[in-house]
Amino acid sequence: MNKKFLALISVLLLLTFVVTACGGASNEPKNEAPKTEEPKAEAPASEPIVIKLGHTVNEQDPYHYNALRFKELVEQRTNGQVKIEIFPNGVIGDERTLIEGMQVGTVDMGVITNGPIANFLPEIAVFEMPFLFASEAEAYKVLDGEVGQKLLNKLEQVNIKGLAFTERGFRNLTNSKRPVKTPADAKGLKIRVMENPVYIDTFKALGVNAVPMAWQEALTAFQSGAVEGQENPINVAFAFKLYESHKYLTFTRHSYAPASILMSKKLFDSLDKETQEIMVSVAKETAQMTRDWIADEMEKQLQVLRDNGMEIEENADIPAFQEAVKPVYEKYGSKFGSLIEEINKAK
Repeated sequence: MNKKFLALISVLLLLTFVVTACGGASNEPKNEAPKTEEPKAEAPASEPIVIKLGHTVNEQDPYHYNALRFKELVEQRTNGQVKIEIFPNGVIGDERTLIEGMQVGTVDMGVITNGPIANFLPEIAVFEMPFLFASEAEAYKVLDGEVGQKLLNKLEQVNIKGLAFTERGFRNLTNSKRPVKTPADAKGLKIRVMENPVYIDTFKALGVNAVPMAWQEALTAFQSGAVEGQENPINVAFAFKLYESHKYLTFTRHSYAPASILMSKKLFDSLDKETQEIMVSVAKETAQMTRDWIADEMEKQLQVLRDNGMEIEENADIPAFQEAVKPVYEKYGSKFGSLIEEINKAK
């Protein structure tokens, strides 16, 4: 019995030795090549968003200046993820065509004069009312304040995103026929006006033969003599060398003309929130830059007009012009009454 027990103990001891030896070997570090992580595939860089911005004037005009500054700042602040392509000179359409394109999403953006916008949002034509503002400061206070923002927001009702009001400026009369100091002097002149009922009625009240037409058509009509004059800010007379067809300029300052930086609402809504905020903030910033640039350039531009033979009447009979256009307020008073009151309070 003792022999069997001793034999069993011997077998168990042997097995313990073998198992221990095998177990010890398994704890030794293995001589394997170190594992390397597979390189992660980099996500492809997203293609930049390309936005086409159109306007109807040339490269010397404030609209183009505004477009260039807008392009510069948007591309900078989006780190190149948004690219702005500028199309001047009406190459992608006149202002009405640009607005219609933005409504349906076939045009991305535009710098647009207020007059044509009023064909899509009639209330915004209140800014065309004659002698509504006495100075740029009054106009800016209204446009940049609650009244202006309310009207910009209303553009969304017609599928347009209004980013900011920018500058066109106080409008003045030019013509090829004679000096104009009073409304009587302007009577009978064939004057191009914007395709907007307030402008048409204003010049009819002055006894003028008002001819509504798109700007590109008007330039041809000036050269041929089919149309004898127009009304626009000094910067337009300079940019388009109107001294070549019009000898006389009168400081009527009959209307302050804002312009707007507009975008297709469809496009705006497709952008992420951060990009939307950049678009709005840059639009406002470059609008102010454009206002400052126009003010800085005014005297130099006037001198160029004088040097090229344009006769400038700086002391027109403004009270007589104001009296002559009273029927416009009678006609549109009920339409714009509350807005005009809001504007007068906000000045």
